[in-house]
Amino acid sequence: MTFQITVQPSGHQFDCEGDETVLAAAIRAGIGLPYGCKNGACGSCKGKVVAGDFEHKSYQERALSAAERAEGYALMCCASPRGALTIEAREVAGSSDYPIRKMPTRVQKIEQVAPDVVVLTLQLPANEALAYRAGQYIEFLLRDGKRRSYSMANAPTLEGPITLHIRHMPGGLFTDQVFSTMKERDILRFEGPHGSFFLREDSDKPIILLASGTGFAPIKALMEHLIHLKSTRPVSLYWGGRRPHDLYMRALCEQWAAELPHFRFIPVVSDAQPEDQWQGRSGFVHRAVMDDHPDLSGYQVYACGAPIVVDSAKRDYVAQCGLPADEFYADAFTSEADLAQG
Repeated sequence: MTFQITVQPSGHQFDCEGDETVLAAAIRAGIGLPYGCKNGACGSCKGKVVAGDFEHKSYQERALSAAERAEGYALMCCASPRGALTIEAREVAGSSDYPIRKMPTRVQKIEQVAPDVVVLTLQLPANEALAYRAGQYIEFLLRDGKRRSYSMANAPTLEGPITLHIRHMPGGLFTDQVFSTMKERDILRFEGPHGSFFLREDSDKPIILLASGTGFAPIKALMEHLIHLKSTRPVSLYWGGRRPHDLYMRALCEQWAAELPHFRFIPVVSDAQPEDQWQGRSGFVHRAVMDDHPDLSGYQVYACGAPIVVDSAKRDYVAQCGLPADEFYADAFTSEADLAQG
């Protein structure tokens, strides 16, 4: 059965099969609903069902609270229609500008940059290019239909291969392979680009970039895109890690700070050991932003990293610092445990 989905307030309409999710149908139709993980863990695709019946598959409670569910909200990546639906959702201009493609890629380089982080460089086929927005991600297509998502760590305006930042998750289906058996010239397959985490270029507000761990990857791509645009918007990058070595590209950030008059870099370490001889900021990275910017009412925030960091940042910045909720843009990681529960 095919059902019609109507999006308010835009009035856009598209068809959705009864066995697919509203988000999957929207992507297929080129409708720019916001989304991140596509598996019920991040909450980016949350919208309100105004009319109609739907079925909702399992999801992470942090992505959709019981109170929100009672008010009619749903995760569009988990909701399948049982009839015509009318939904309220904030559409994202530009998120569907580039076609989603399945492509082979060759591993060009595997560079270890921290004890548990590698930079994976991927060479696309000759005369092929992947059109995407800085901040978006690809999904590796693994055996048994499984997928694993990683953000592009370089802006599309930079010529050359795609780079990804991958942290080892012991026992992980994909990361165990990356850190043990994967070698240069191996062939992988991926699909992309995905996601609605990218720079809103129609604003001139100052920007806070917030990253934890390898959440730096899409933040780096956003920063490279800002440099490409020759943007003069003030940008402050807060990058948090447990130990100093988690800030594996700190030298690049310090170079930006030295060369770009509108850019500040604030590294934050939460669990430095005596042997680290850390002299910088300590504590939780999202709190460091609040210490420096008690009033965020005139800012945009782009956050990527562990869900606890992203969720805490959104809650506190909106409630305590006056950040407009619709000026918080996030890409929260989902772990393999999340995928198993979702």
